[in-house]
Amino acid sequence: MGTELFDLFGYDIYVSGDHRFGTDALLLARFSLPSGNDKVCDLCSGCGIIPMLFHALGKPPAVCYAVEIQREAVELQKMTVEKNSLQERIIPVQADLTRDEELFQVPRGKMELVTVNPPYYRAGSGEERLSQAQANARHELLCDLESVIRAASLLLKYGGVLKMCHIPERLADIVCLMRKYGIEPKVLQFAHHRDTSAKPFLLLISGKSGAKPGLIVEKPVTVEDMDRELFGDRYEHNDHKH
Repeated sequence: MGTELFDLFGYDIYVSGDHRFGTDALLLARFSLPSGNDKVCDLCSGCGIIPMLFHALGKPPAVCYAVEIQREAVELQKMTVEKNSLQERIIPVQADLTRDEELFQVPRGKMELVTVNPPYYRAGSGEERLSQAQANARHELLCDLESVIRAASLLLKYGGVLKMCHIPERLADIVCLMRKYGIEPKVLQFAHHRDTSAKPFLLLISGKSGAKPGLIVEKPVTVEDMDRELFGDRYEHNDHKH
């Protein structure tokens, strides 16, 4: 596994050719910032970018479990955690979230917040052009949208919140599945590269376990808005498009 060490605004994070991160992760982290007392689980965590962004953005939770099925990605997480001396705050978990006996390495029903940047695309929609690890991360080969939302519902406490990013064309599926598993959609925001009058490339959605109906659609966000909001002048000097 060829690794690179990336400077994440004062923290170090290990990435590889197969396990990197991009703008979607930054948008999700911005949308999901926890409180200092929260117990958090990040599903489909990859190289562990979301837990590390919480620290880089000055909003670390009490603990964050980083659940990932691919062994090489979990090894990157472990290297990053050790490099930054965060062993008590970030807990890498190698688990298949479709198998409860593996998923429940994370305490069941105890999370205030579950975050997830899941595979976006259905199986059979172009994964043959990718490495196997990349295909697993981007396409529903090892888990699908329903299994991700089901896993989140099992980990959340009553009143806990699921925060997810996904592609806009899957919105109807997301809303239906959230309600199926007792998570009421509460906040929706669309993300655009630059022009908010153009088609959004990403959605951010928040749902609350056991909540009553009532959805708020927030003002769209652009990548530039997000960068300036999170990092100010720093973002112009950092390449985060991994």
